[in-house]
Amino acid sequence: MARITGDDLPAAVRSHAQAVGAVHWLEALPETVAHLEAEWGMAVGRVLPGGSEALVAEVRLDDGTPAVLKLLLPTGGTVGGHEITALRLARGEGAALLLRADASRNAMLLERLGEPLGASSLTPVERRTVLCAAATRFWRQVPDTSFPTGAEKGRWLIDFVRSTWAELGEPCSARAVSFAIACVERRIAAHDAGRAVLVHGDIHEWNALASKSGYKLIDPDGLFAEPEYDLGVIMRQDSVHKAQASARWLADRTGRDAAAILDWATIERLATALHCTRLDLQPTGRTLLQAAELAAETGE
Repeated sequence: MARITGDDLPAAVRSHAQAVGAVHWLEALPETVAHLEAEWGMAVGRVLPGGSEALVAEVRLDDGTPAVLKLLLPTGGTVGGHEITALRLARGEGAALLLRADASRNAMLLERLGEPLGASSLTPVERRTVLCAAATRFWRQVPDTSFPTGAEKGRWLIDFVRSTWAELGEPCSARAVSFAIACVERRIAAHDAGRAVLVHGDIHEWNALASKSGYKLIDPDGLFAEPEYDLGVIMRQDSVHKAQASARWLADRTGRDAAAILDWATIERLATALHCTRLDLQPTGRTLLQAAELAAETGE
């Protein structure tokens, strides 16, 4: 069995762990993984690259079944519990099948999927079509509202943008911040539990992996929100000049509201820009900050 340590993690995961004060989690990683290997009857293999919030490693169960172990960083919230619950509700439809879970350790054992959509040879339009299909398969009514609502996520985004913008020394204009916040305030006011569904919360080309039945989503945040939230996330890195057209295309494809999609895309663009800047994920951070400025200038 491999001995996994913090040094085996991708650099972005180590940086994030240090940023949120999870040094103990890094130090305890070998022991945590060893305990899970024994409890779940598996052998851990190579650590997979990518991501910034978890250890993800290939494993093989004692019966020979290939799977994936995911250990989320402890962030003091209930993100791991929401992800586990969302995957249980999805039951492998549109999302990776959850084989086992331990919410107390933010640990999940998942079916092993193939290459990400972002590494495929599909055209941009084909990729977006895949993401729309995956999103609609994932959306569903939920038996309770234990997930954060779209309104709560909107308020969290406002707090995150304001505090991170100040923490980073105001890396974009106050106008860009005000414009994005005005967009999300509209979505907060429009939240309607009657049309809210379980949404993924972070759909993009690297969170959709190939399977025998088509692409499946991984890493759901789990929100009780309007479906337009997911569609806004899908287009958050689009060119601002193409934003209106992108929102209309997604709306036509899914039967949703283009204005709501654009609102969510705007706040998600800036929040992602600040997150990437904090973790020094460049040039993505700078590119998205520039796009946020342009969106405020053009009103798009």
